[in-house]
Amino acid sequence: PFPDFRDFVLANKSKLASLIEAGVTNTNEVARAGLIAPAFGMLAEQTGKPLHLVEIGPSAGLNLIWDSYNIRYDGDEGNVSLEGANSGGAEIRIVLQGAGMPPGGRHPEVSRRIGLELNPVDLSDPFARQWLRALVWSDHPGRLAQLDKALEVYASLDSEPEIRQGDAIALLPRAIADADPEDTVCAYHTVVTYQFSDRMKQELDETFSVASRVRPVWRLSVEGNAANDFPLVLSRYSEGRKEEVRVLALCSAHGKW
Repeated sequence: PFPDFRDFVLANKSKLASLIEAGVTNTNEVARAGLIAPAFGMLAEQTGKPLHLVEIGPSAGLNLIWDSYNIRYDGDEGNVSLEGANSGGAEIRIVLQGAGMPPGGRHPEVSRRIGLELNPVDLSDPFARQWLRALVWSDHPGRLAQLDKALEVYASLDSEPEIRQGDAIALLPRAIADADPEDTVCAYHTVVTYQFSDRMKQELDETFSVASRVRPVWRLSVEGNAANDFPLVLSRYSEGRKEEVRVLALCSAHGKW
């Protein structure tokens, strides 16, 4: 199809150039909700408290409402499902590879959720919604269908999650401090820090350490490493240092398994 594509680009060069200059590659991969959900359930069960969640780099905020979706895990040992509160039929299906089964049932209680985003996507803007859809690779129609379903769920919510615009590292201390004293604080990010410099990554880690001087803080991440794996990592910071790091699973970047 390249000759047709080339002709189209040349015929619409000025319009496409303005789009590319103004647009930000800020995707919102909904299937990653299925990667983080079991970890939140485990954390809530371990601490016995509601979760105060802060997402670093939420884009449009579709994974801030991860507990709105029905999530199904299929593996050799059987399958298990998590029931979303406002799913509207939106379902995420993930293949389990290897031994082990995540917990099923209902999603844990979330007391508050805050997103920290440099370039938030305004889903009330038709152009912003269409640009978000355009960022899905054209040969991944399943991802696009899943995104469209999530957009419907988001539009049906009684209230949208809170997204604070700005530098996430600078905003993180306040977002953690805003937690109720009785809640479990967990900040999370999925395929975000590849856009950070080494210095920014160090600053982020130091921010968690400093915040943990006041109260324990958990950090959940799915980020690529040197081996091109995407481990699901749960870390605990307390009394100014990182005390515990647990690799819970290896994942696909787009949440397929």
